[in-house]
Amino acid sequence: LMVWLRRCTHYLFIIVVAANGTLLTINAGDYIFYTDWAWTSFVIFSISQTLMLTVGACYYLTFTGVPGTATYYALIITVYTWVAKGAWFSLGYPYDFIATPIWLPSAMLLDLAYWATKRNKHSLILFGGVLVGMSLPLFNMVNLITIADPLETAFKYPRPTLPPYMTPIEPQVGKFYNSPVALGAGAGAVLSVTMAALGCKLTTWTYRWMAA
Repeated sequence: LMVWLRRCTHYLFIIVVAANGTLLTINAGDYIFYTDWAWTSFVIFSISQTLMLTVGACYYLTFTGVPGTATYYALIITVYTWVAKGAWFSLGYPYDFIATPIWLPSAMLLDLAYWATKRNKHSLILFGGVLVGMSLPLFNMVNLITIADPLETAFKYPRPTLPPYMTPIEPQVGKFYNSPVALGAGAGAVLSVTMAALGCKLTTWTYRWMAA
């Protein structure tokens, strides 16, 4: 019975987190339409995706104890998101309505940190968390280079008029200290360590629940 419960918990977790990851991507990925706020939204997008990947992958990784499962987890989320992207496209939305995040390379780094330190949980939290946080915004910015220009897309598919208190302020982007990649990577690297620790703690809680 416990083996069956463990397997059910395992698969249910993957389905729930991957589905929520897809919804999070759709909500945060809509930044491409917020032309004036595009880079600010990119930072939020990067951090949200980084944290979601880290907590889920670390849980899955420490639950199975097998290096490579973080990449498998990222692959599942990627497939789910591409399915959602296709669904929105079939409804008449532009192809770039959802920018599918580049999770796989960051998940591979997480697996590498776990494998290289001989499945050391604390190294996974510290090294893996920092690697994911630093890398994911960079990979996503490279990803954005390959899709349509946000300004062009915004003119083709205008959003409803914003109320005065939400009128965007023209951003000043370009300097390193105001760079969306640097800000996303810096904040992500700090917060991902906490999320990695939470993911590992979820494994402990899961085992305690199964043993109860």
